[in-house]
Amino acid sequence: MTYKIIIRKEAKEDLSELSHTQKLLIIKQFKKLEKSPQLGILLGNKSGYDLTGYRKMYADKKKLRIVYRIIDDVIEVEVIAIGKRDDMDVYEKANERKE
Repeated sequence: MTYKIIIRKEAKEDLSELSHTQKLLIIKQFKKLEKSPQLGILLGNKSGYDLTGYRKMYADKKKLRIVYRIIDDVIEVEVIAIGKRDDMDVYEKANERKE
């Protein structure tokens, strides 16, 4: 079964801020998520941000994180944030954007 990758508007903006090489690495990870969305690590409560139900996947030698959730009902993976871990910025963005 192949999952459809849905990239939220804010996550697209995150992606646009990355270098060309980093974008390619993120896209490579998206291709993995299409086939195996469970590859990511469950987040739960991350540094005070309740991201229960969301997962993270690394890219660029763990310099970047992709924060997403699996929506099995419609066979989708929704990406809500992409960015560096620096100062937990990517998790703060994800917390603000979660539904």
